[in-house]
Amino acid sequence: MSETLLIIEDEQLLGTELVRHFRHAAWEVVWARSFREARRQLFDRELDPLVVLSDINLPDGNGLDLLGEVRQHGGSGEWVLLTGYGEVPDSVRAMRLGAFDFLTKPCELDHLDLVINGAARGARAQRRLQDESANRARRYLPDSFVGHSNPTRSVRELLTKLTQVPFSTLIISGETGTGKGLAARIVHHGGPRATGPLVEINCAALPHELLESELFGHEAGAFTGARGRRRGLLEQAHGGTIFLDEIVEMPVDLQAKLLKVIEDRSLRRLGGEREIRVDVQVLAATNQNIEEQIRNGSFRTDLYHRLSVFKLELPPLRERIADIRDLVPLFVSEFNSIAGKKVSEIPDEVWRRLESYQWPGNVRELRNVVERCVLFATDQRFPVDWLQLGSAVPAAREDECGAVEKDRLCLPLDGSMGLDDMVGRIIEVMLQRNGNNVTEISRLLKTTREKVRYRIEKYHIKVSD
Repeated sequence: MSETLLIIEDEQLLGTELVRHFRHAAWEVVWARSFREARRQLFDRELDPLVVLSDINLPDGNGLDLLGEVRQHGGSGEWVLLTGYGEVPDSVRAMRLGAFDFLTKPCELDHLDLVINGAARGARAQRRLQDESANRARRYLPDSFVGHSNPTRSVRELLTKLTQVPFSTLIISGETGTGKGLAARIVHHGGPRATGPLVEINCAALPHELLESELFGHEAGAFTGARGRRRGLLEQAHGGTIFLDEIVEMPVDLQAKLLKVIEDRSLRRLGGEREIRVDVQVLAATNQNIEEQIRNGSFRTDLYHRLSVFKLELPPLRERIADIRDLVPLFVSEFNSIAGKKVSEIPDEVWRRLESYQWPGNVRELRNVVERCVLFATDQRFPVDWLQLGSAVPAAREDECGAVEKDRLCLPLDGSMGLDDMVGRIIEVMLQRNGNNVTEISRLLKTTREKVRYRIEKYHIKVSD
């Protein structure tokens, strides 16, 4: 990062003294003696100074006009302005243009050092934020959704289109582990709101009262324990994007409040009396069948229609098995770097096992498997022994493992069937034996109907009529 100080000063004696002083302080100093020369340095030679120390009244122009032109072109760096007159209108304009400080000549060098060093700290922080934003934008390109299969190509094409248009709402659907969070970050960091904040919240992770306070904020005294004012996440996302994961877990009354925010572009904090304007892009994600949630009354139809301006459905990994050849080397490289390993050889047996498995946990499960294998690798060869994938299908048929014998269900303990496979098989058999009566199954298994229904959906168990 350049530590350049641009001095714009037409007085020969003062300019010479400033150049000598700041070079002695280890700055790389560039001295422009006129408006024209300063403009040539900044625009023709594309000089990007950390700090600019500029006189306002130059023989061929005005330092404030130059500052305004730099800001209009998106130039960074902090500006400290000097004047021999100290006129109030100039100082007001300088502050409006984002100048760091406005000083009157003559200025003590010790005081000037303090101001310049403060400006440098601010400029460095500003550049770090810009670099981080640029890095995120490069990291979350549509190509970050890796794979060459047709379903993946379709997702990438839609992500590319979404980053090119300003839209208000989007629903991202897909099973757990398919990359809904990644898709949301691609849409935000690649789109027109990339310079704004991205605020993420999992609606299933918070109880009702806390979720309402987190989303909408509160005033002091709004409820017991609310000692001060707090800006909600919707307010914090102003100018950017809010990502609402597991949106169907949001209580119905909060869904109504969210709909109002999206429609009116304003909100009211808990305990507040005034409306606060918010400009926010809403991305909502779910791994459940949202249409079914609408039918059973747990999700509002009007909110669904308002959110589904665009819909993005992410395919499960079992429907894009060909992408495993693209994803595994990527994960191997990542964990090689983290763990200091040198895994580079992947045996054919590993590929066969990976491509025959059905991946109920999708890409997240694949990443975890690769992490385990790389961390436990003893040489450059990818270890087959640590795959631990279990059976190649999520629920075994009766003529395979998990066979039913009278009132018993036989499950193998030789590692050929994973825990999720076993649970799915138990639910499947109970459905068959109890006429798909979820209430009876929940009684027999000593659990709730909601948990049984959740597992039916999670393990994609087909319920016969």
